Amino acid sequence: MTKSRDELEIEKLEKFVEIDGEYCVPHEINEVRHLVDWGPFERPRSPWYIVHKFLLFLPAMYLFILAVQIMKTGAAAIGPDIQGQFPFANGISTLGFGWLGAYFVLSGSPVAATAISLFGAGTLTKLQTFTMLSGSRLGASFIVLLTGFIYAARNRQDPNRGEPIGMGIQAMTMTALVYLPGMIIGYGIIRSGLLDGLNLHASAKLEAAMSVVWGPVVDAIEGIVPEALMFFVGLLVILVSFKVLDHVLPQVSSDTTAKRASWMRRPWTMFALGCIVATLTLSVSVALTVLVPLAVKGYVRRDEALPYIMGANITTLADTLVVAMLQRDPAAAQIVLAEAIGVTIVSLAILAFWYQPVKRGVIRLDDYFVGSTRRLAIFVGILFVLPVSFLLSGLWIGPIVQ
Repeated sequence: MTKSRDELEIEKLEKFVEIDGEYCVPHEINEVRHLVDWGPFERPRSPWYIVHKFLLFLPAMYLFILAVQIMKTGAAAIGPDIQGQFPFANGISTLGFGWLGAYFVLSGSPVAATAISLFGAGTLTKLQTFTMLSGSRLGASFIVLLTGFIYAARNRQDPNRGEPIGMGIQAMTMTALVYLPGMIIGYGIIRSGLLDGLNLHASAKLEAAMSVVWGPVVDAIEGIVPEALMFFVGLLVILVSFKVLDHVLPQVSSDTTAKRASWMRRPWTMFALGCIVATLTLSVSVALTVLVPLAVKGYVRRDEALPYIMGANITTLADTLVVAMLQRDPAAAQIVLAEAIGVTIVSLAILAFWYQPVKRGVIRLDDYFVGSTRRLAIFVGILFVLPVSFLLSGLWIGPIVQ
């Protein structure tokens, strides 16, 4: 009788003995070999693993900072022409622009960096920057839903084919659930001036150092590329830098995560794991997309993933904060921190006081949309109608909210 893959995996895990948080594999009598527990991340493949990652990290960070410098130069060039114009007419249209932009690039981080760069050039107001940043977060989870559809299409005969789609719906729903009230709190923090004393921005000495290291490259590009296209070159470079960083940062392993099934049922532990994974991968898209294969294999149930999604949606702002700190205006970092504080307050409040009712509500809504192709189509339609409507407000009603 041929054993299934899951049965073979269980037999392999039974050979491990857990001692003080590490796993040991007996080889001979009275001999054990200790293996480091790498948690949800893949273990090093060779002794050169760390060296290889470090050698990739240097060019990745160089490209990241170079992209920010190019975008700053490009934003300063095009800023006066697009200020107050569609799609940057008001705070509602920038919310839609950030939301749809994250759909287009399948990631929220480049769009968030764009918002901060335009603010640094004086093109966007605080409110417009804040809403565009929020929109980028609302749209970042779209890749999870897209990945879920791909998994379901490839496994049409699988009785669990609805799980990956459900995980995508849940990621979008949970993100909106924490970010919408988090936006209200965050903007209240900005308006109140609670963070005005924080001066997290590039100093004159740092600006001078960056001009020496990255200035000649930016000048060379500026000499070749028209001013109007400099910003888009910077956006392209930042996409490349994120791609390189994907290879540098620890890769999430679904097989390793499966061994943690016992503690993955604990909300606060999953919340912490989401925070850690999104911080280390610098991408909520990467951190949440790993949930799809885990759901397909049955390692993680949808209700267990809710705290993980909340945690990932907070620390995903880490790379955006770095971009903000490279701007001259300290208000850029204050905007990002206000967003993070607002979302953190909402997430902690849900976990501490309303987790069970929120979980039941989200899962019930999830099951409702997954249970019918027609209802699923309506959900996807809503995902596009809302941001498009927000975006078009810049044409319909002009600069009403600043």
